[in-house]
Amino acid sequence: MKNYLGYLKAGLAMSLLMGTTALAEDLKIGMVVTLSGPPAALGQQIVDGFQLALDEKDGMLGGRKVTMVIEDDELKPDVALLKATSLVEKDEVDFVVGTVFSNMLQAIFKPVVGSDTFLISPNAGPSTFAGKNCNPYFFVTSYQNNQNAEVSGMIANEEGYESVFAIVPNYQAGRDNVEGFKQTFEGTLSGEVFTPLGHQDFSAELARISTSGADAVFSFMPGGMGVRLVNQFANAGLSDSMKFMSVFTTDETTLPGQKDAAVGFLSAGPWAPDMDNDASKAFVAAFETKYGYVPGSYAMQAYDTASLIDSAVAKTGGDLTDKDAVRAALKEADFTSLRGNFSFNNNHYPVQDFHMLTVVKRDDGQFQTSFVRTVAPAYMDSFHQDCKM
Repeated sequence: MKNYLGYLKAGLAMSLLMGTTALAEDLKIGMVVTLSGPPAALGQQIVDGFQLALDEKDGMLGGRKVTMVIEDDELKPDVALLKATSLVEKDEVDFVVGTVFSNMLQAIFKPVVGSDTFLISPNAGPSTFAGKNCNPYFFVTSYQNNQNAEVSGMIANEEGYESVFAIVPNYQAGRDNVEGFKQTFEGTLSGEVFTPLGHQDFSAELARISTSGADAVFSFMPGGMGVRLVNQFANAGLSDSMKFMSVFTTDETTLPGQKDAAVGFLSAGPWAPDMDNDASKAFVAAFETKYGYVPGSYAMQAYDTASLIDSAVAKTGGDLTDKDAVRAALKEADFTSLRGNFSFNNNHYPVQDFHMLTVVKRDDGQFQTSFVRTVAPAYMDSFHQDCKM
């Protein structure tokens, strides 16, 4: 009996020691984003937004010191796969945060969630994982790709556009955006073009647009593609004859290269730098002071991602061994989102307000998107009903 009690005490002591050791270890977070080429500005906003939140919390999330491992996917699926696999197998991270582009997310999805590691996307929100392929280890802090385009369709209706020409890159997010726009737009799509990812010369596409008879152009062209499209659109004189509305074609990552050519262009999104709430105002001021440029939604969503992890780790007392408890804490989303109203749907994609935004030139000469009006409050994505979680 004494030997049994001795073993029991020793086992309890070892369990307590292992628990204490686990909590004493750094919280490891791996990040996979695009930091090469023209799209690097998008990935850098995510890195900077997350880092700002971490700095404000003295390098800790949920009471645990954080070790960050940041990887560049180089906008190559095979590289993204290799980096993500290394994060979960070699670095044994507690969370993976990524990616910028939906095709990169599709590349890293299986190795991350298949290892029972939580994957949190601060930007990419493909339809692929919003419905029947939803996963208990996957959360999105941005949107479902179709949603911004669906709201753009609503805006086109409200603005009285009868005919719209769509132009997007030919990959998952581009296809999602066209489908989203079609879902809500009540007018006629006078044409649709799918360009290669990284497209540079839009002269042929603009020639088609100019003769299409469209009232407006709808575009999803993130990063350098958006800079080139908007500048070439303006240089072709099309700004005088038709409206331009987009998703992530005119935002804080592209506006430094577009400047006056984009002023007055419309977009849809859940946030703009001039959102009227205290948390957002403090974030924008701190971000511009620290980094010297205007934050876009990429930075905001990354900041919210850090806040989400902070809240979940705190709720579990810093112990991440119980995956169900971690999942429940993440699902609760008990943090103050910079965008205002925020919660997770059953598929772990956000329920949030979407707004009409426009490009403005600030008094200090900087350019940014600006809130105009709320178009779709507490808006849910179109795929959640197919998710069985």
